[in-house]
Amino acid sequence: MKLSTRGKYGLNAMVYLAQKAQEGPQPLRAIAQSNLLPDQYLEQLLGCLRKAGLVNTVRGAQGGYQLAKPASEITVGHIIDAMEGPLHLSECAIESEPTCPNSDTCPTRRVWEYLTDSINSLLYSISLQDMLETKEMERFEPHLHG
Repeated sequence: MKLSTRGKYGLNAMVYLAQKAQEGPQPLRAIAQSNLLPDQYLEQLLGCLRKAGLVNTVRGAQGGYQLAKPASEITVGHIIDAMEGPLHLSECAIESEPTCPNSDTCPTRRVWEYLTDSINSLLYSISLQDMLETKEMERFEPHLHG
């Protein structure tokens, strides 16, 4: 499984906004330059994040983009979900849409569900605030390197 660049760049933009939260709204150009992205592409990504309620836009000369909630309330899971949609490792892990006639009796389905739930649980446990605090990220070290 590999996330697309949308998820990666969306997360990078959100970390930038979290770092600059005390400075007020950030211009699109500054966010784009910090992530080495074209303005138009970043604007599409920020539109997805806005629709998900994760960023706000402020109009005017001092306008730009800012977090819609405190960094401690926005998780990596929220951002990935906004950028990529719900994360499922296999179609058979989607309970509402069984695609296989053997889904009720398949011995591997439970493995895919468990792995999907485990990854999502970890993604939703890491906030932007955690990412800004190096010491907080140490609690994820066994997961990240183990």
